Amino acid sequence: MVPWGGLSCCLSAAAPYLLGRSSGRDAEVLKTVTRVNQLKELAQLLDLESKMIPIIVTISGRVGSETPINCQHSGLRGVIVEGTAEQHFLKHNDAGSWIQDSALMLSMCKEVPWYLDDETGRVYVVGARGAVGFALTVGSEVFEESGRSIVRGTLDYLQGLKMLGVKRIEQVLPTGSSLTVVGEAVKDDIGTIRIQKPQKGPFYVSPKSIDQLVSNLGKWTRWYKYASFGLTIFGVFLITKHAIHYYLERRRRWELRRRVLAAAAKRAGSDNEDSTLKAENGTGTNQDCVMPDLCVICLEQEYNAVFIQ
Repeated sequence: MVPWGGLSCCLSAAAPYLLGRSSGRDAEVLKTVTRVNQLKELAQLLDLESKMIPIIVTISGRVGSETPINCQHSGLRGVIVEGTAEQHFLKHNDAGSWIQDSALMLSMCKEVPWYLDDETGRVYVVGARGAVGFALTVGSEVFEESGRSIVRGTLDYLQGLKMLGVKRIEQVLPTGSSLTVVGEAVKDDIGTIRIQKPQKGPFYVSPKSIDQLVSNLGKWTRWYKYASFGLTIFGVFLITKHAIHYYLERRRRWELRRRVLAAAAKRAGSDNEDSTLKAENGTGTNQDCVMPDLCVICLEQEYNAVFIQ
């Protein structure tokens, strides 16, 4: 039988190994990107470098916008606002009990042009929602209970529903928050500098510094390698255990077969000797000494069981 458990563990070890290699490559790439300490230096860097070669840089600053969004529920001012509304209700199932469920009613997203500012310059950021590490802050989470209309409640009850209320969640990227951005730096015809996703290369938008990003990637690389090594060792253990068990089982069967053949040969020899003695002594059938059927294992007692493979 094929040791599928061990083989599955060994094959599964390839997944964390590949993830570890990918994280390691990303960490090495982040180490090689150009670090811009002050945003005013980025304009000089773009003027010196060739426009045909994309420049991957990392910058840090505070989020700002000339037309920020005023959040409806939290009162915060942000540059990216996402809002969702979920209808929560109780549903009557086939077993006769009520279970809680929800359905998405509304999902919206607003974004205005925004930039990073470090008091030496401004750099606009484009396409941040698709960057690695991008996350919004929960600005508000409000639950609005449903009205107590008798007519509406009766209709919902007949449909097997009990409306509980609407949960509204507002997520925002607030102005003034510190961010680190890694991406391609470009300058348009009017001199506006922006950071965007490169065609080939890293694109990060995170509240963590570049050193923290590299450290986290290195940590994940080590964890992936440990997981891959552990799965490999466990898989080899299962395969080895199966091989040893298979060898011992084959050896036991071979030894049993050898003992059976030896016992059969010994019995055949005894029958031949008895036949010879009977022929020489002229003993009749009434004086024959019947040879008992002996066990092929102990060769002492009569057999009382059979072995079926």
